[in-house]
Amino acid sequence: MLTANWFIILTLYNPGLRTHIISTELPASIPAALRPQLQNRSMQVRRLSIFPIEAIVRGYITGTAWKEYQSRGTVHGMEMPKGLQESQAFPDGPIYTPSTKAEAGANDENIHPDQAVKIVGENYARRIAELAVRLYKTGRDYAMERGIIIADTKFEFGLDKATDELVLVDEVLTPDSSRFWPKDSYRVNSTPESLDKQFVRDWLTANGKKGSQGVTLPDDVVERTGDKYKEAFKSLMGTSWEVALAQSPKT
Repeated sequence: MLTANWFIILTLYNPGLRTHIISTELPASIPAALRPQLQNRSMQVRRLSIFPIEAIVRGYITGTAWKEYQSRGTVHGMEMPKGLQESQAFPDGPIYTPSTKAEAGANDENIHPDQAVKIVGENYARRIAELAVRLYKTGRDYAMERGIIIADTKFEFGLDKATDELVLVDEVLTPDSSRFWPKDSYRVNSTPESLDKQFVRDWLTANGKKGSQGVTLPDDVVERTGDKYKEAFKSLMGTSWEVALAQSPKT
């Protein structure tokens, strides 16, 4: 539901933007036994050729970007201004920092934008970078007005080969694909409270399970992560997850 709402918002503020969504309704061919599991968790989308990079945009220096900056003064191999502090907004505005799109079970690799050019070509690399930054700015401003800082996020794009247009695909500006910080508790030179999957990352790291496959999370970690996601949902959607779920059409 959050992604579907973002598709509406991003399209409203970026006329001409195309997305892959067809409908949030389940097709009639889905068996009745599966419908409760899929309703509000899936959507019908267009089949497209997907670019093999993740279009990451960072508005604030944190996470792997902060670690790289501490050791080398760079972010994705790009020189950054001296004296930046953890969680500070980049002084010249958000930056485009792509990564490879790894196969299932493998890890994405942060790359310099020049490497993205080698992967998808100069024309598409430039267009992806420009569109990703523009969409981030739209989402950042919308979320900021609702008390959420979007520190960074990743977009994915497909190509409509018939028209040579970029198409926004996959999940968009969710707690799984973004770093969400509560605006009222944000402080520079600190690690802000998160309303995203960073809580799970931190638990995995603390318990020596980062990078492991098939990890079962304790119930309390699952519950607290869910609470964070619901808090972000309510701030961005203006209603609680429970109310939105109750009002959603049943098919």
